[in-house]
Amino acid sequence: MSEAAAPIPAFCEVLVIGAGPAGSAAARVLAQAGVDVLLVDQQPQGRDKICGDGLIPDAHAALARLGLLDAVMARAKHASHVGFIGLRGGRIDVPGQLAVLPRRELDDLLCQAAQDAGAVFLAPARFEAPLLDAKGQVIGATLKIGDALHELRAGWVILATGAVPKALTAAGLCTRHTPSGVALRGYVRAPKMVGRIKALEVSWSHAARPGYGWIFPAPDDCFNIGVGITNSHAEGKDGKGSKKDAVNLRAIFDAFVADYPPAAELMREGELVGELKGAPLRFSLDGARWTRPGLLVTGEAAGSTYSLTGEGIGKALETGMLAAEAVLMGRAKSWPEAQVRERYEQDLQALKPKFEMYARANRINAYPWLADLLIWRAQRSPRLLTRMAGVLNETSNPGNLVSLRGLSRLFFE
Repeated sequence: MSEAAAPIPAFCEVLVIGAGPAGSAAARVLAQAGVDVLLVDQQPQGRDKICGDGLIPDAHAALARLGLLDAVMARAKHASHVGFIGLRGGRIDVPGQLAVLPRRELDDLLCQAAQDAGAVFLAPARFEAPLLDAKGQVIGATLKIGDALHELRAGWVILATGAVPKALTAAGLCTRHTPSGVALRGYVRAPKMVGRIKALEVSWSHAARPGYGWIFPAPDDCFNIGVGITNSHAEGKDGKGSKKDAVNLRAIFDAFVADYPPAAELMREGELVGELKGAPLRFSLDGARWTRPGLLVTGEAAGSTYSLTGEGIGKALETGMLAAEAVLMGRAKSWPEAQVRERYEQDLQALKPKFEMYARANRINAYPWLADLLIWRAQRSPRLLTRMAGVLNETSNPGNLVSLRGLSRLFFE
């Protein structure tokens, strides 16, 4: 639905702002339950999103809950392993349920699935500010559609606007304005490399410290190649964050390509499709308040990306569903809005320990010699390889791999 296609409603039960994985998942769950949902985005359906595009087991599980796993897998490039490559060239292939689908296609599919369930989609429509009643409760939003501002009232507003903090700031919920990390990716079409790079390859190098480079095989003879830098910005004394020395992502990307032979071969043999593009990341359910009266924050706006891996699709879907389920529970039980918010915050708080485990394991990106050690031992220890697969499947604590006790265990198993 666009501005020209239909009139803009004056009211909806739930207004979901942002049609990425979190917003579309929330809209689909709500619409399937018969809720009047308006899903809006500042870009038309099918817009691009800068991402590694990897779908690891938590994304598979979330897509299955949404009834969309088969549709996504029919279009995705499947893989059976993540290949971890250390500074010294050591490699271990960790098995898992894995796939790659460019976000342009994934987000288009998710947005359409929300509409198929009954949600109405409106774009381009940009969130400007929340509408407030006399007590300060959010009762809708001001949207910019074309050159005009429109006030739209809603029973609930779900903010799923991603890592860029502008919408969070406008809603009075941003506690960290600078990103937790940054990434740059491009697509390379290289038919000659198909079958030669089969795993989702993650390579540590001094060039990308603290972070890593990747090559993920994608559909249509393409590969997603990029670099991600964690802890790219430090928090300032004012709580807003202060930028570190400027991160030159293109220089880091070029250094990664020069340092990792498969990346150099891919760039030499293939053709860059479009441009290299960078984007911010928000980690560890941190950097924003999760709710205010009448409004829930979900997805990467709430910090739903893991700091160790930079993976956020699965947890964005999961947190979007949690937001929808809290609203539905309140609707079914006639809860006051404060109880709905409490339920949602409890659900996110229950996820927080898992994010903290991955944050502790993030020291691998700062000290990549740890990756060399893990790879060396995993090549000799089936038990350690099983534990590393458990990190992918979220059945093992990744922080234990790099704790003092965990490191000492490496030599006795």
